[in-house]
Amino acid sequence: MEVIKETKDFRIERPTAVTIGKFDGVHMGHKKLIESCMKQKEKGLKVCVFTFAPSPEKFFGAEEKCLTTVAEKRRVFDELGVDYLVEYPFDKETADTEPESFIREILCGKLHAKYVAAGSDLSYGIRGEGDSKLLLELRSKYDYEADIIDKVRIDDEIVSSTAIRDAIKNSEMEKASAFLGAPYQITGEIVHGNQIGRTIGMPTINQIPDEEKLLPPFGVYYSETEIEGKLFKGITNIGVKPTVTDEKKVTVETFLYNFNQNVYGNRAGVKLLGFLRPEKKFDSIDDLKAQMKKDIEAGFRR
Repeated sequence: MEVIKETKDFRIERPTAVTIGKFDGVHMGHKKLIESCMKQKEKGLKVCVFTFAPSPEKFFGAEEKCLTTVAEKRRVFDELGVDYLVEYPFDKETADTEPESFIREILCGKLHAKYVAAGSDLSYGIRGEGDSKLLLELRSKYDYEADIIDKVRIDDEIVSSTAIRDAIKNSEMEKASAFLGAPYQITGEIVHGNQIGRTIGMPTINQIPDEEKLLPPFGVYYSETEIEGKLFKGITNIGVKPTVTDEKKVTVETFLYNFNQNVYGNRAGVKLLGFLRPEKKFDSIDDLKAQMKKDIEAGFRR
């Protein structure tokens, strides 16, 4: 996958099937848009995902923490078979683009779009005045095809980044997984921790989460961790480890079953499957150890 970033000075030479959006979470609705573009490969089109960097919400100072970091999104798009990812610079000039100019100059000019898949809530151009209706109206004028894709519903609820964000804030990891089409994941380098787990016979791997990443409430979660393409069952504590430190530094600490490898410096993807219990401060390390044993047993039985 080719990533085009930090520039407006480009033109994709091959004709493309394009989908446009923020793609926070890359959920089932987003995947439906990408699947629609994938079908156009039979016509010789390359698949292009177009998004803004930074997002309009962040540019205008209203963005919440993200479901997927930039690195995570790139990895997901690559795995889905996307040919081009355009992270288009969003600045005042971009924000002030007239909707038809966006279609003519960016969509058709720079992206070489011959097909566009969009949701009914699509917005682009100055004040978000461009919409799916205009996209359809200008098809003949600028020689492209377009489909407006219906929203995905699960249990009669529309799949959206907002709904997923709410589920994560409520520790509803099963719902988040269903809406995402995959478990909610925290990725990052494995770093050295305080070695408490190792000294009590329960070694763990540690990660420092990206500051922009949305985390669920502090607590212990059933998890599955991917390291170098291999999956390991485990349990994960997200929080500040109040029993062993007063630093208030947020970490993601995971115990892996039947695992005893030196993986410091490797990237790990911790997939959160379900909520076990909230984080709490114990009176002693022995009390913490006893609870960790119970947590490990609960995760093993799951």
